[in-house]
Amino acid sequence: MNKKPIYDETSIQSLDWKQHIRQRPGMYIGKLGNGKSSDDGIYVLLKEIVDNSIDEYVMGYGKKIDIKIKNKEVIIRDYGRGIPLGKVVECVSQINTGAKYDSEAFKRSIGLNGVGTKAVNALSEFFKVSSIREGQKKQVEFSKGELVNDNKIISESSSNGTKIQFIPDSNIFGNYEFHSAYIEERINDYVYLNSGLSIKYNGKIFYSENGLRDLLESKTNADKIRYPIIHLKNNDIEIALTHSNQYGEEYHTFVNGQNTVQGGTHLSAFKESLTKTIRDFYKKDLDVVDIRSSIISAISIKVQNPIFESQTKTKLGSLDLGPKGPTLRVAFNEFLTRKLDNYLHKNPETADALLQRILQSEKERKELAGIRKIAAKRSKKANLHNKKLRDCKFHYNDKNESDLASETTIFITEGDSASGSITKVRDVRKQAVFSLRGKPLNTLGMKKKIVYENEEFNLLQHALNLEDGIEGLRYNKVVIATDADVDGMHIRLLLITFFIQFFPDLIKKRHLYILETPLFRVRNKKETIYCYSNQEMEGAKDRLGNNAEVTRFKGLGEISPNEFKSFINENMKLEPIVIDKDKDITDTVSYYMGKNTQSRQDFIIQNLKNEELVINNE
Repeated sequence: MNKKPIYDETSIQSLDWKQHIRQRPGMYIGKLGNGKSSDDGIYVLLKEIVDNSIDEYVMGYGKKIDIKIKNKEVIIRDYGRGIPLGKVVECVSQINTGAKYDSEAFKRSIGLNGVGTKAVNALSEFFKVSSIREGQKKQVEFSKGELVNDNKIISESSSNGTKIQFIPDSNIFGNYEFHSAYIEERINDYVYLNSGLSIKYNGKIFYSENGLRDLLESKTNADKIRYPIIHLKNNDIEIALTHSNQYGEEYHTFVNGQNTVQGGTHLSAFKESLTKTIRDFYKKDLDVVDIRSSIISAISIKVQNPIFESQTKTKLGSLDLGPKGPTLRVAFNEFLTRKLDNYLHKNPETADALLQRILQSEKERKELAGIRKIAAKRSKKANLHNKKLRDCKFHYNDKNESDLASETTIFITEGDSASGSITKVRDVRKQAVFSLRGKPLNTLGMKKKIVYENEEFNLLQHALNLEDGIEGLRYNKVVIATDADVDGMHIRLLLITFFIQFFPDLIKKRHLYILETPLFRVRNKKETIYCYSNQEMEGAKDRLGNNAEVTRFKGLGEISPNEFKSFINENMKLEPIVIDKDKDITDTVSYYMGKNTQSRQDFIIQNLKNEELVINNE
């Protein structure tokens, strides 16, 4: 008989600041991760330190920031005022200690609660701070939040500022790795939002003169937008917007320089005010869906004492610009009514192009109306007994947010054999499975009606809940889980083509992944090694000896459920699908998935190799 747990005075614990952060890191930095996702914890650590340097620049101190990352060590040096020398230890190791509680001193700072730097300190195996002020320097060192070296103040000839060095704790983050692409994306955001600021990252300099206009230009192809980018700003609000030929809506939103990837009250206020301003300008009762369809926009606002919905600051909850107002709705309405209305009057060609894009969206929407009704009835019927979808308990778009919402995953598999293995061992709380019946249709160049006419794509769309936009997405990670053979690769390309064509935000917001599964199993009586390449397999054979048994997995269905469990746990290997901003993605997709062009034939002929893999058990 099991004993009931004892609940008395001995059950009550009081953790100090570093213990609490290390035991509950998700409260401070969101999820942990290993660096393969842009929102993994190691990037949040980097952001927390850089945010403080940015705040110095915003206050008018220091026009450059140096960032270096080598062998997992991060070094960030700014040229601001430097932390007051007598308070260096307290500022990095005492919760709720900082200078930003005085809203006048740091009126529109990103971090206001005195937690960020302390979290970095507690979650780092090595943490060193150097502050330089007026010819003097104070340096302290920590390990996992514990002070290990408190140096005396010494003379220093270099410029004022703060230098922070840290190595994230591998006991917390596991075998992590910084990916420069994610870091450079964040740095670009910083310079776009702070015109005149120079950031050097591993020798590469980032700088912007035109703010959000530069940001939007980096996210769009000049040949694919319908009219020149509209760029408007005042002291508190800055926007850049245009329309393209792509499906969906694309927004890049920021509050006090913080990238609010989940939007919030400022995005809602912008959408509402934009709709009203455009309707009033054209004096037409245009549908909100048509106005916002294919929009690409960047929005930045400055808010006094912003309220975010979590410590990671990805979604704004504030209703007002400041304690004395105005509300965000009023601020955006006044801004767009004046600025955008004036711009459209002064630029009639842009105004005409914008209207034509809206009318085109209206025409396409009405053409789809009948098809959508039929598809909705079919989907409703299918949902009653949808064998394609094995759903999970929690969802990414749940209003009552669960701790597991960010971990929700749907695996898109080919055939029942692969889906069967995953279904048997998945975590039913947060992992769902959608099974394809074979190779899906190549949708390149097709219109959106195919999403509703094709039963499989229609059911997939409804499973993901993407019909009305990415805000309703039911799973944080959409994972393509196909065999690592030619057919599996083809299915991957077909699905990626589908998402790029009709739901590009799924990729741009980093929700689409490829599941990496082992190609080989190498084992002897004592040890089993799973290998993801020929090189790994050869290395495993060398390690386990010539008598090792080598098994080649031809498909996911050949991997037993017990084995599969270790491939879809918290350590599963996921490769994110990332759109290279320097390449035209539509041209790239057309090259691989379009008609069999001569250039593609020539490429295949020039790069075709005859490889023979021999597996033996000598």
